[in-house]
Amino acid sequence: MLRTTLDKMKKKNYLLETSREVDIEYEMGAVLKKFNNKRPILFNKVKGYSMASVGGLYGDREILYELLNINHQNRIERFMAALVNPKPYKVVNNGPVKENIIKNNIDLQKLLPINRFQEKDSSTFITAGILVVKDPDTGKFFTSIRRFQVNGGNRLSALIASPKLTNDFLRLEKQGKPLEVAIILGYDAQFLMASQYSSASYGVDKYKIDSSLRGQPLELVSCETVDLLVPAQSEIVLEGKIVPGVRELEGPFGELMGYYGAQAPHPIIEISAILHRNKPIYQTAFPCREEHVSNGLIREIELYYHLKNQVDVIDVYVTEGGGYRFNACISIRKQREGDGKTAILAALGLNKDLKHVVIVDEDVDIFDPQEIEWAVTTRAQASMDFTIVEGALGSSLEPSHDLRGVTDKVGIDATRPVSDEEGNFSRAIIPKYDNIDIKRYFSNI
Repeated sequence: MLRTTLDKMKKKNYLLETSREVDIEYEMGAVLKKFNNKRPILFNKVKGYSMASVGGLYGDREILYELLNINHQNRIERFMAALVNPKPYKVVNNGPVKENIIKNNIDLQKLLPINRFQEKDSSTFITAGILVVKDPDTGKFFTSIRRFQVNGGNRLSALIASPKLTNDFLRLEKQGKPLEVAIILGYDAQFLMASQYSSASYGVDKYKIDSSLRGQPLELVSCETVDLLVPAQSEIVLEGKIVPGVRELEGPFGELMGYYGAQAPHPIIEISAILHRNKPIYQTAFPCREEHVSNGLIREIELYYHLKNQVDVIDVYVTEGGGYRFNACISIRKQREGDGKTAILAALGLNKDLKHVVIVDEDVDIFDPQEIEWAVTTRAQASMDFTIVEGALGSSLEPSHDLRGVTDKVGIDATRPVSDEEGNFSRAIIPKYDNIDIKRYFSNI
């Protein structure tokens, strides 16, 4: 999984490597942040540890496309195909992740180079770990990226904000039973993408989505101390249980939008075993781009298909500046007056996180902020084209929401009129050369 990915990145010259010693406290995170978390970086020498660490793996949309063997044009179709056509996984007897098995004297911080990233973070945090659980009723496997605060020894605080995960744990907790979990470190793009489909919405087995995305069965091995299956090619697996009736304070932690999340009591995972390959590579992520790039891609397919029933949608972009969650730009083929407003209402009604949405015509590049600004400036008037929804549900990951516990939402219809006989909204073009290939003139760019 991860090692194949790193080999691909090396061949494409995407991967940066450094043999300078780096500290897990602040320094490694600062290096990753310097590249806006878009450049994969392998740290070969980590202060106080014998294993290497890698971060920034999946923070660039174009690199992610390449690793998944897709492109921008077919991404929505491919991601939807994996959802509606899941494929079986394969259980094998053994795998590289079982080259080393630790069951005694587990001290997570001593064994793994777990990072502290920002000044007010309450502890070190595992930020790239994919949590695996099994549905207690159906036996389906669900995966999601969660953050885990190191509480000392073999204990982690678990932020289990997912509705499905929370409900399963609370139901077991009422019966005095723990929830068995595994945390995966060292995975590839397919495993990451599969983890971002909503368990609450779709109820699908994430391992089967993974098999569909990769075009062959995902190979899994049995855990040692819990009744779960985990990828055989993982670098590191932490096995454990979320124990009933125990809460410990978690946070603050520098979150998605660059602010600190609040401190609150959360459940505890007690780690019962660590599996790892020989010379394992620890996987980290500066909060929180890598998870949210992939999550944004899944939000785009959901938004696209939701809008498709209302308007002639061309493409959607859940934006980087909005944390791949809060803001969206949407291009449509406007056929009737009112299509822009319809698209706004449909988009804002999809999920509570979406806060701002801009609707534009097909001649606007929704991935270019300058184009969006141009469309809003020249094709919208606030009194007629801005739709404001006051006091709606929002997300606590966005701090202005927490002032009142609700969020005001804005939709901007920046489309031109359907009828424009005088051509007032026609863009000036250069005949024959509007989409010029500049490399024909300058070979060194």
